Amino acid sequence: MSYPPLIVVPVSNVETAKAVYTALLGVEPYADSPYYIGYRTGDGEIGLDPHGTGGPLPYWDVEDLEGMIAALTAAGASVTTAPNEASPGLRIAVLADADGNSIGLRQTAK
Repeated sequence: MSYPPLIVVPVSNVETAKAVYTALLGVEPYADSPYYIGYRTGDGEIGLDPHGTGGPLPYWDVEDLEGMIAALTAAGASVTTAPNEASPGLRIAVLADADGNSIGLRQTAK
């Protein structure tokens, strides 16, 4: 049996984390318990762990980099690396959720 990719992100402020990841993913969590908050996203899953530590740097493909930055900062995230051109036709930015976990965003030229 195969499972979709899963990224688990440790959080300490569950409500702010849910606001940020709901804004990022555009869906409500399918699982919401004191031990795990889960989001199904296409072929993968993002989980929030209120008791975990550390965290990965996933990059999310977005069509509107500035628009997503605005939505995430409104939900409680902060910009750690301003939007910049990583290579011709590819712009990236890195934000942090309320716990300092990195959220990478990338936008390719249309």
